[in-house]
Amino acid sequence: MQTVQEEFKIKNTIRQETYLADGELKKWGGDHAEVYSSIRTRNDRGEYGPTLLGTVPNMDETSALETLDAACKAYDRGQGLWPTMKVVDRIACMEKFVAQMKSQREEVVRLLMWEIGKNLPDSQKEFDRTVEYIYDTIEDYKQLDRDSARFEKHGGVNAHIRRGPLGVVLCMGPYNYPLNETFALLIPALIMGNTVVFKPAKHGVLLLSPLLEAFRNSFPEGVVNIVYGRGRVVAAPIMKTGKIDVLALIGNSKSAIALQDQHPNKNRLRLVLGLEAKNPAIVLPDADLDLAVNECISGTLSFNGQRCTALKVLYVHEDIVEEFNKRFAQRVDELKFGNPWEPGVMLTPLPEPGKPGYIRELIDDAVRKGAKIMNKKGGEQTENYIFPAVLYPVSKDARVYEEEQFGPVIPVLSFKDIEEPLNDMAESNYGQQVSLFGQNIKTLAPLIDTLVNLVCRVNLNSSCQRGPDVYPFTGRKDSAVSTLSVHDALRSFSVRTFVASKDNEYNNAILNELLDSKASNFVSTDYIL
Repeated sequence: MQTVQEEFKIKNTIRQETYLADGELKKWGGDHAEVYSSIRTRNDRGEYGPTLLGTVPNMDETSALETLDAACKAYDRGQGLWPTMKVVDRIACMEKFVAQMKSQREEVVRLLMWEIGKNLPDSQKEFDRTVEYIYDTIEDYKQLDRDSARFEKHGGVNAHIRRGPLGVVLCMGPYNYPLNETFALLIPALIMGNTVVFKPAKHGVLLLSPLLEAFRNSFPEGVVNIVYGRGRVVAAPIMKTGKIDVLALIGNSKSAIALQDQHPNKNRLRLVLGLEAKNPAIVLPDADLDLAVNECISGTLSFNGQRCTALKVLYVHEDIVEEFNKRFAQRVDELKFGNPWEPGVMLTPLPEPGKPGYIRELIDDAVRKGAKIMNKKGGEQTENYIFPAVLYPVSKDARVYEEEQFGPVIPVLSFKDIEEPLNDMAESNYGQQVSLFGQNIKTLAPLIDTLVNLVCRVNLNSSCQRGPDVYPFTGRKDSAVSTLSVHDALRSFSVRTFVASKDNEYNNAILNELLDSKASNFVSTDYIL
């Protein structure tokens, strides 16, 4: 058992006894769910096992609907304080929140490591990247408002065009980026004037506890509401009411479909979804093998492959597949496994208790169908981990080829004709990203022209990733609905709306008076610095 350094220890369990609704941290008097880390330590009785981190409210339908009512009251069908507030005032609320959020960095980073097993550098990066995302969103919103602070005239009609909120948002983030990707939904939804009911992911829930007070005192009553519990118990009843205007979810398409099906007015439901992917790498015969191996290591095994942007299948040209597999398998076996705070650790305990067993099933199925484990450590299993297995050659009827594995196992296929991986991608249900390794321009050019119509990001000689956050993040087919980025998310959570008036003396006098008096928060040409 590894000794935990003092600065990384969980000194006290967190008993989260409140939930946020209508601007209050309300006491929850019902059942609580225990939150465990898969990182194993000795408890008070000297028993070695999963570490109890704390408890969170196990809320019910009644309390979930209470949080929804608070969000609806705050939005008030577009008439509430928040949706009608001046842009500059909403920005001030967001700036107040992020200033308080920064003071909780150490605690949130520690909980990221313990709750989901993310290593220390990546946990720090997730926090810092989220803070940067909030500031970038504020700046982009200022620019959006500057661009809108003017009138247009066409066909004898003056128009003042801005973007307005959509309504009440149900926001549900993923466990693998419980801070960053959740806030990539939450922050733009809020700043555009929507009110939110937010349900944390099943793992990475306690790390929000240090931020609850900041949410409570930074935004008006009912603008941010947080509900804890199982999705089918708390999220489904919220959707059934038909009062949700936007479903914002990063996770699984089955969950997204199930929630959509609960809504009685699907035609009125806006969707902002980041879903699963099966991102391939294509390694051409002229690729720089050292570069390709390095990028594929990062692409397949950063955070143990638990990323929608992870490389989940590698297509390697038959002329180089033997050498690629040799180098790649060796590099995988050299990766260090350990607890998240240990220096140089890339592989860490898996947060889902059943994940090692699931990965074992995928490995065994692939081996039965002709694959071999190419690396010596592949498939070595403990209570909370299974060492990455490099599998080759993988049959297309193997589960690891068909399913999004979301964990440390890497299927490799060889190809002779480039049409093979292209056809597989065209037939796939997913279309998020691809990594393309090669250097011959005559080969790359037509490939790129095809690939951009199969996925939404082509990574040239580099692994798939989401960032930088100013770039669009989306996908085709079952991989996404709407686009997320600092720029695009503001538009995904809003709609163009405008005031129009015929260009005549009577109307123009009224418009001038509106502008001079500053009586309207919408009709304004003020320039935000």
